[in-house]
Amino acid sequence: MKNHRLKSEKDYITAYSEKGFTQSYRIQDDMLIDLETKKKFEPEAVQIFAEHRFEGKTNPSDMSILYVLKTSDGKKGTVLANYSPASDTAMAEFFNNVPKRNISQDANIDKAKN
Repeated sequence: MKNHRLKSEKDYITAYSEKGFTQSYRIQDDMLIDLETKKKFEPEAVQIFAEHRFEGKTNPSDMSILYVLKTSDGKKGTVLANYSPASDTAMAEFFNNVPKRNISQDANIDKAKN
């Protein structure tokens, strides 16, 4: 069931933060990097618990995906990936390399029973 009060990427990041997904990450050199600890993770060390896709309000070709994840050190957080036509492909390549067995929608707040 979709949570209609959540509309933007920021709304979702805040909602997941309240559920313990507090770390922030980025992709660099084919690795996921924890912005706080600077620890690096390969795709095999990442579990994705939810994904949310967003279209640009003024330009539908501007897309982003919010990944809700857990790393092998047990920390949970989010990373927001830009998928506009001009975006860098490193982020997409990283998440495409996460093993399928590490991907679920177990923490997806849109699918949780209200």
